[in-house]
Amino acid sequence: MVTARITVNGKEAPIAPAAPHTTVLDFLRERGLTGTKEGCAEGECGACSVLVARPGVSKPTDWVPVNACLVPVAALDGQEVVTSEGLATVEAPGTPPVLHPVQEEMAVRGGSQCGYCTPGFVCSMAAEYYRPDRCAHAGQGSDPAEGADGVAGTDPEHGPNGFDLHALSGNLCRCTGYRPIRDAAFAVGVPTDEDPLARRREQDPPAPVATEYRQDDSAFLRRGTLAETLRLLRERPDAVVVAGSTDWGVEVNIRSRRADCVVAVDRLPELRELRVESDHVEIGAALTLTEIERRLDGTVPLLGQLFPQFASRLIRNGATLGGNLGTGSPIGDSPPVLLALEASLVLADADGEREVPLAEYFTGYRQSVRRPGELIRAVRLPLPLSPVTAFHKIAKRRFDDISSVAVAFALDIGGGTVRKARIGLGGVAATPVRALATEAALEGRPWTAETAEAAAGVLRGEGTPMSDHRASADYRSAMLGQSLLKLHAQTTEAVPS
Repeated sequence: MVTARITVNGKEAPIAPAAPHTTVLDFLRERGLTGTKEGCAEGECGACSVLVARPGVSKPTDWVPVNACLVPVAALDGQEVVTSEGLATVEAPGTPPVLHPVQEEMAVRGGSQCGYCTPGFVCSMAAEYYRPDRCAHAGQGSDPAEGADGVAGTDPEHGPNGFDLHALSGNLCRCTGYRPIRDAAFAVGVPTDEDPLARRREQDPPAPVATEYRQDDSAFLRRGTLAETLRLLRERPDAVVVAGSTDWGVEVNIRSRRADCVVAVDRLPELRELRVESDHVEIGAALTLTEIERRLDGTVPLLGQLFPQFASRLIRNGATLGGNLGTGSPIGDSPPVLLALEASLVLADADGEREVPLAEYFTGYRQSVRRPGELIRAVRLPLPLSPVTAFHKIAKRRFDDISSVAVAFALDIGGGTVRKARIGLGGVAATPVRALATEAALEGRPWTAETAEAAAGVLRGEGTPMSDHRASADYRSAMLGQSLLKLHAQTTEAVPS
């Protein structure tokens, strides 16, 4: 066994004797860092949030909050973690710690009630506090009593200090203390030059390390290159492949699943590239959704509509397109969007690569054409993009919920006529599907209310929706048709002639 180590609040510690499936949450609590709490064990409440040093977008390092309840501690071998306890500073031995500015504002604004959720909120809030582009445009913090609406350039979800409340979308307060928490968020200033965590952003993040962590009969393995990983998967086709562990972590916690061998691909450089070529965009399968969102910066508008509705910021900081597609779930949010964008997948194994259209990838419920030992290396989106796009997610909550129905549209309309239509659907069949009949009903026809009404009738019959605790089959069919009518209503005046 190669010694695996993790740096927590500036102090390096061995991961042993933790089992390979042990989460970061359990590891920290066993070391006495009990500010990190377990609330749901499936990444929905944020009580377990911690900060991890990750490659930055505008600076070498970003402080990224993640759900400690989902990530295996072995996945952070060689990495740096900061907990709520590590945010405060001790100025002299024997003196009480000095509260971090975020902690101070949470205290004075009354943002902590029972206190259970507070450490998680503080960590997510601290990540937004250190976000470089917020700091570049923020003032020194305005009194939230003025009201965000009264400050130029802000809205109820963005503070006068540049704070984006969506940074806290994965944190749940069971005491309903959101107003004072918002007040605290909108009151924080910008980091000082003496702030050690702010200075840390100017240095490179820890480099990925190869990991071979074994305890008893189970192992957590990370190879240094894609080629080495593919050879390993040929030897161990039964291995569970993980990136952000946002799906596997739930299986471990809620269903008590264990694996003899887990192979991590999240830090493989070959899976973390993003390239915009003349005829396509290629997105590495192990880039997190947050990294994709910030690197594309609106280049693919339909993806830009997807990201804010995909789970929470905490989940998007770990989740990947490769993982979302690899699970084969019929209710994943990314497949409908990628189907509408006519995406293809680059699949790699020890013998080479092949490219498969996403429309031909899914073969059944959680089944695909991917062979044992094969990985999704990248997602390719052909260019140019259709100019009229929309993503409609029908769910019981506005954010951080599983969709009952997801519909993605990509239309090319010119001279008042639909020249091309691509529609991806989720939640209405055993797999994500293209609405081929509806596409045919639209193409070559005028983009009028009559065409939309007729095509909506076709769309209501696409897929094989079922009734479950989220929605009835009739409701799902109705929402399919309504989504097309909504698209027409939203775009009629904006479509170029």
